[in-house]
Amino acid sequence: MSPRARAHLRDLSSDVFRCGGGQPHRGAFHASLAHVKIAFFDSHKFEREPFEQANERYGHELVYFEARLAAATAELARGFPCVCCFVNDKLDASAIDILARGDTRLIALRSAGYNNVDLEAAERHKLPVVRVPEYSPHAIAEHTVALVLSLDRKIHRAYARVREGNFSLEGLVGFDLYKKTVGIIGTGRIGKVTATIFKGFGCRVLAFDMYPDVDFAREHGIEYVPLEELYPQCDVVSLHVPLTPATYHLIDCEQLARMKRGMMLVNTSRGALVDARALIAGLKSGHVGSAALDVYEEEEGLFFRDLSDRVLQDDVLARLLTFPNVLVTAHQAFLTREALASIAEVTLGNVSAFEQGRPLGNRVVLPPP
Repeated sequence: MSPRARAHLRDLSSDVFRCGGGQPHRGAFHASLAHVKIAFFDSHKFEREPFEQANERYGHELVYFEARLAAATAELARGFPCVCCFVNDKLDASAIDILARGDTRLIALRSAGYNNVDLEAAERHKLPVVRVPEYSPHAIAEHTVALVLSLDRKIHRAYARVREGNFSLEGLVGFDLYKKTVGIIGTGRIGKVTATIFKGFGCRVLAFDMYPDVDFAREHGIEYVPLEELYPQCDVVSLHVPLTPATYHLIDCEQLARMKRGMMLVNTSRGALVDARALIAGLKSGHVGSAALDVYEEEEGLFFRDLSDRVLQDDVLARLLTFPNVLVTAHQAFLTREALASIAEVTLGNVSAFEQGRPLGNRVVLPPP
């Protein structure tokens, strides 16, 4: 790419913000360096303060780009030893090839999920990928329960009504969570915190996990059951599993049909766990009573952006938003001060560990064939 074209591409990034000390470094990492130059893609204002505060310990040079990382924008990272990516950056083979040619030596994800990274391509180029495996399970678990309560008690609809002077209670009847049965699919740290919160409401909690934690279940009065037993018994089903080839469209027409009629489906994990078209069919038939979604399988290009002055082009999401019994938030479950501080600390710590040649405890390892 010519210098002129590269300059034009940098202009297209919309916003570049630098912080940190030292002169730019354009080569590989060396333990003697006091800082690393990091290119942040898909950056947002709410992230900058936590990263700047955490960086007081590390002294890296942080350069923020609003542009999302993809093959079309990867040239922006030329000369950066490290790129820092978010959930909607697309690190496919083409993007990774460009990064490797431009002296990038580390891909630092500021997220737990890594399904947006071609790990085989990264391995070919000997580009380590590190992530933030956990930050605040309480943030996501609490948002999960907030969605359930808001949807159940119609808080979103009541709020809009009252602001317009409509104080009618018609159509706002909810149900007690007390003594209802809640199904937790996936009992990692987030799933466990979510389960204990629901237990605090007096719910019966059923759980499914490929690797059940029997001690946790015994301590908190939670029962592990197979999915075929969980689905027909639960009034609320909440998803807390990562997105893998095995969990893609975990919830489809067949699985929805097994669930209790009128149940509430909640997804604060990854959008593609749920077949959105199957969910629409379930909502239309009335078999699915309601749905609370913080993620959506085609959210890339939509979430984290202000599109309020445009016509929504995604017909599936537009259809979901027409249902009065569907509540959608734009991937904000993680968005607490505590979680953002943890993400910043772990991300910059991962970069420093690589720079100093220390073991990468948060490295994403390519699974065996």
